[in-house]
Amino acid sequence: MSSVDVVDELFITVPPSTLAASLADPASWRAYWPDLELTVYADRGAEGLRWTVAGALVGTMELWLEAVLDGTVVHYFLRAERPGEVPFTPREAQRETVRRQRAQKKVAFTWKDMFEAGRPVGVAP
Repeated sequence: MSSVDVVDELFITVPPSTLAASLADPASWRAYWPDLELTVYADRGAEGLRWTVAGALVGTMELWLEAVLDGTVVHYFLRAERPGEVPFTPREAQRETVRRQRAQKKVAFTWKDMFEAGRPVGVAP
């Protein structure tokens, strides 16, 4: 098991293909995850992306976009370690996991605000 293991999900009322097209732009990744260097190892199109992670952490990250009802459930996974030979202590790993959970929730709500802006409640995207 990875020292840092983050799982998050959020429903956004937008089709997966729309979300995937926006999130596929490497220029946007730096804004969302500024201290991580991401390299795509699986581009799943409308189902999302999988990356290897370097920089502040070393491991893997995934956005799985699942079509549900009139929108998308965005599943986020980050499994990583501290780079180098000195591993996280259990306390450091817990702190880093919580920090990453909070940061990802902020990113997810940024996407929700961006994609659902101006959409009246109850109206399909």
